[in-house]
Amino acid sequence: MSSANGHAKRSEKGLLTQDNCVVTLIDHQPQMLFGVSNFDRQSIINNTVAFAKATRVFDVPVVLTTVETHNFSGNLWPQLQAVFPTQTPIERSSMNAWDDQNFVAAIKATGRTKIVLAGLWTETCVALPTVQAIHDGYEIYVVEDCCGDVSQLAHDNAMKRVIQAGAKPVTSLSVMLEWQRDWAQKDTYDAVMDIAKTHYGAYGIGVEYAYTMVHKAPPTVFPEYVIPSPTNHR
Repeated sequence: MSSANGHAKRSEKGLLTQDNCVVTLIDHQPQMLFGVSNFDRQSIINNTVAFAKATRVFDVPVVLTTVETHNFSGNLWPQLQAVFPTQTPIERSSMNAWDDQNFVAAIKATGRTKIVLAGLWTETCVALPTVQAIHDGYEIYVVEDCCGDVSQLAHDNAMKRVIQAGAKPVTSLSVMLEWQRDWAQKDTYDAVMDIAKTHYGAYGIGVEYAYTMVHKAPPTVFPEYVIPSPTNHR
């Protein structure tokens, strides 16, 4: 059996599938990342880009949103925009995305009531829409390794708050594997392994080792690195 997007249908029974959720990435912008001190910032970029790629693999609808791009926060990270080259983030002035009618309308338009959510900073841009969306009947999953805050205390308090409100904490890798679910589902297997080997450290390199040293497969071939042409920066 296939889902509406052509992929093999996964069983639900309380789990996330590519057919029952919408992903939203909130305020992954330079100025917001500058203020993060509880997690390694490069890891947040890596995890968020990996998670974004997974949404493309499984054709999960994604709502991108940014706050005060030109006055404070800067553009959506170019690494993230590259995953969604034709999608324009919903621009807001509100710290709480759930206060923005265009954002809420975009979520509602998907027809899905499970929201998989990540953003910067956890205590404001994640916690506030999470609490209110739960109040409005949505089920929220917070992708914790794609979030960050100004201190460990701020992040931890935010996660306690959203969990007490009913949100489920997850990670980028756990969601991708929950969508995959079965290694026999070959329609997405190679793409998932590509993300794992590119972004998920020991897990990815372990997969490569097993392929080449145990199963004698040829090494993975990544695109050749091309040195960017020099440009004039003033």
